[in-house]
Amino acid sequence: MPSQFSRRSLIRGLTATTATALLAGGLAACGGDSDAATTTGAAGTVTVGRLSNGAAKETALKVSEVKSISAELPASVRKSGKLVIGVGALPSGSAPLGFVGSDQKTLTGAEPDLGRLVAAVLGLEPEVRNSTWENLFVGIDSGKVDAAFTNVTVTEERKKKYEFASYRKDNLAFEVLKKSTWNFDGDYRKLAGKTVTVGAGTNQEKILLEWKARLAKEGKTLTVKYYPDQNSINLALRSGKVDAFFGPNPAVAYRARLTASSPDATRSAGTFSGAGETVQGLIAATAKKGSGLAKPLADALNYLIGHGQYAKWLAAYNLSDEAVGKAEVNPPGLPLDNS
Repeated sequence: MPSQFSRRSLIRGLTATTATALLAGGLAACGGDSDAATTTGAAGTVTVGRLSNGAAKETALKVSEVKSISAELPASVRKSGKLVIGVGALPSGSAPLGFVGSDQKTLTGAEPDLGRLVAAVLGLEPEVRNSTWENLFVGIDSGKVDAAFTNVTVTEERKKKYEFASYRKDNLAFEVLKKSTWNFDGDYRKLAGKTVTVGAGTNQEKILLEWKARLAKEGKTLTVKYYPDQNSINLALRSGKVDAFFGPNPAVAYRARLTASSPDATRSAGTFSGAGETVQGLIAATAKKGSGLAKPLADALNYLIGHGQYAKWLAAYNLSDEAVGKAEVNPPGLPLDNS
């Protein structure tokens, strides 16, 4: 979200029936916060892509506690014995990043699976809590959630309240119908006269609204529309109510692959950094500012990077092109003025 899941929906070999079930029913979940079963298997093993209904290649990864890193944890977290992982995937999920699995109850996807890998390095039991995007931050603020793993973009505004441990490049994309001739090359003026939908409260919304303001000063219009979930967005795009959806690149690439052979096939019309025009956007684990969690989270991520589990996690979800070489604590993020 992001960015939200930046919070929206790379899938291979699904039948049309299975794909429809995944988007319509398989991603649904109950309102409010919910604890989902973990995907931790045998001792020292985390299985990523489990129950993903084809959105990932199920891969068992060996990873155990690294005591030199777990010793860095705040005493309260270490004493609790668990890492409460926040995911903002309600109401309809966002494959391949976070969605309810094929058992209709377990939260799967790239983001919660990475949280489980990090928890293993820290010697903690992962407890995944799914909520709406807005309630995710309420959970962090109240202390009910230790860290969010849910496509959160590092921004300078968010640094006022949160601390970060980066783990993936954040690239946004415009999703359009495949038959559309419109493309985006980074020039906001290409959006003049268009109607675009975006997730509320996301960094992509911030970017889009700033472009809208620039266009207004030039006497041009950009219409921004909002829908309650990804299924509604998909319908609006297919029916022509909007020209494009502006969201996370992994989700746009996923749906382009999913719909490739359908009459309503979509494609990416161009990408843009999730941190604006001057900074490469980064997705990060997000904790309350002053919690003392950013450094152990970053060290756990760097352990996974250095020992190969990170690359295998990305490959399982077809996200290898968004790899970072190092996890950083509070790296530069989307500027306050997006300039």
